[in-house]
Amino acid sequence: MAAALALQLEVEVQETGEFAVETDLAVARGRENLLVRAFERLHSADGFTFRIRSEIPLSGGLGSSAAAIVAGMMAADHIFELDADLLAEASAMEGHPDNVTAALHGGFVLCADGQATRLDPPTGLEALAVVPAEPVRTRAARAALPDQVPMAEAVFNVAHGALLMLGLARGDWDLLARGLHDRLHEERRSHLFPRSYELAARARELGALGATISGAGPTVLVWCFYEQTGAVAEALSAEIEGWATLLRASFEPQGAYVVEL
Repeated sequence: MAAALALQLEVEVQETGEFAVETDLAVARGRENLLVRAFERLHSADGFTFRIRSEIPLSGGLGSSAAAIVAGMMAADHIFELDADLLAEASAMEGHPDNVTAALHGGFVLCADGQATRLDPPTGLEALAVVPAEPVRTRAARAALPDQVPMAEAVFNVAHGALLMLGLARGDWDLLARGLHDRLHEERRSHLFPRSYELAARARELGALGATISGAGPTVLVWCFYEQTGAVAEALSAEIEGWATLLRASFEPQGAYVVEL
């Protein structure tokens, strides 16, 4: 499962006769740049200048790599009219389909059996992202998970995942809030982000519908009904002073798109 958030990555690709990457981001400026590598998966980047801007934190589980891959591939596909299978290509490069599917199509996506199902965000559902200053390495987060889990925990997550999807489909806040609970990864990784884990556990006390640890962490995605968002943001700001940044990151129905300049 994945959700698109209204945090944008933009790339302007111009044929200048020489290769260059221009950006203020702390990313590679050569051909090892992830966005350029994605572009070159479909076509050579010789002679093109890439100007990259992004609102997405580079670490924290908010899908910056998926956004870069989708942007690079969409640019190449559009410029050279390749009609490539962007979802398949991006999924292969990312190693899993969830984040790139949300970036391509927007909304909420459920990926299974090589196929993706999409839902529009229900009206009134908003999100706040608490992004800690200290990152967590994805490798460490993955290493914290066992190869096998108890049957009861697997059943719990299957049931609550179903509640979450049903709540999203119906716009039912009670079902959605019940579906935000997890027993597979958050507690097992909590030693990597103790403050994030504690904050997520207290989200309902602060007035939210609930919270989830985004991706491998340590970002906390706080789910709110729109009438609650302002008060929850104020409460969160007091809680995270000195160790995290608060971003208003509403759920985004619009997928990736190309504008010709």
